[in-house]
Amino acid sequence: MPNIELLEKSTPTAPIRIVALAGCQDLAKEVDKKLVKFRKELAAKKKPSTIPQGYSLPSFLVDSEIIRFGTGEGKGYIKESVRGTDLFIMVDITNYSLTYKVCGHENHMSPDNHYQDLKRIISAATGKAHRINVIMPFLYEGRQHRRTKRESLDCALMLQELRDMGVSNFITFDAHDPRVQNAIPLDGFDNFFPTYQFLKALVKEVKDFKLDNDHLMIISPDEGAMSRAVYFSNILGVDMGMFYKRRDYSTVINGKNPIVAHEFLGDSVEGKDVVIIDDMISSGESMLDVAKQIKERHAKRVFICTTYGLFTDGLDKFDEYYEKGWIDKVITTNLNYRLPELLTKPYYIEANMSKYLASIIDIINHDVSVEKVRSSNEKIMELMEKVNNR
Repeated sequence: MPNIELLEKSTPTAPIRIVALAGCQDLAKEVDKKLVKFRKELAAKKKPSTIPQGYSLPSFLVDSEIIRFGTGEGKGYIKESVRGTDLFIMVDITNYSLTYKVCGHENHMSPDNHYQDLKRIISAATGKAHRINVIMPFLYEGRQHRRTKRESLDCALMLQELRDMGVSNFITFDAHDPRVQNAIPLDGFDNFFPTYQFLKALVKEVKDFKLDNDHLMIISPDEGAMSRAVYFSNILGVDMGMFYKRRDYSTVINGKNPIVAHEFLGDSVEGKDVVIIDDMISSGESMLDVAKQIKERHAKRVFICTTYGLFTDGLDKFDEYYEKGWIDKVITTNLNYRLPELLTKPYYIEANMSKYLASIIDIINHDVSVEKVRSSNEKIMELMEKVNNR
């Protein structure tokens, strides 16, 4: 288990309990299995007298439910005591596959519905948990993180509201703009990245994938993803390039200014594998356009890596681009709901985050520095050495 020496010398702040909201239960079960395994390994290394009660259990999951009335109103119900526990509540606000009835009509769950259910579960804990931690991989309203005119600041308001309800720590992944944590400067806000998991998945699935400057280049699809691309290229020691999105600021379509063109800035990609890195695929239009332009510049293969695969316009375009050879692989994590048919596509690769998330929960529960799990530099260097010696 990673960080076992660090955890051996520390004491957990309270017994762990995990509440998974509907739509996040499959991920929670995977995380729970990994956490149970971690704790068994650690308990075997400790003296029996130093192991607190409830430290190692067959499962850390707590049964809970959101009950709906005929009007669509709901209430949260935690079916066992969480008094004195270090409570971790997991929610996937992007899971639109769930439905509920409103006066006989079927409604699909929106991010707003998931957020309300999260508040219901926090309320059901009635302030008796020792500490409440919210694991929200895709940050609610994370794209509405700053104000440029007369508009709402939804993400900041969400963080402040949950803080006021008693949440101590917010755990998220690849926040669209992590500076939103400035809304709660005195509270815990941890933002993690799946960099190592992306590379591990690529190396496993693409047997001739090489991690050196002669064979690989990192591309940022826009200026917003630059920091991710810079980190990737620096740690791997390869070149990077970026695209600049030229937008029509006189028009607003679906809440955003349409893209007129993508302008490329960077060296030649000819004959190289290219990894396009970003935080999410929403409709996927800009990502696909970038991939096509990269292929037209004679790149060998194009791999798209994003933390969240939302695919709000479906998969037809991705199927078309794969068939035409403009994309080779699409890698996303299992942190959010994905279309079932996506998992069957020949171009799709999953970067499994359950082990990483279990490690994060364990570290936070022991109240030790999260930098040991946040930084993947050592793991990436070991992976590069392994691949290059392959």
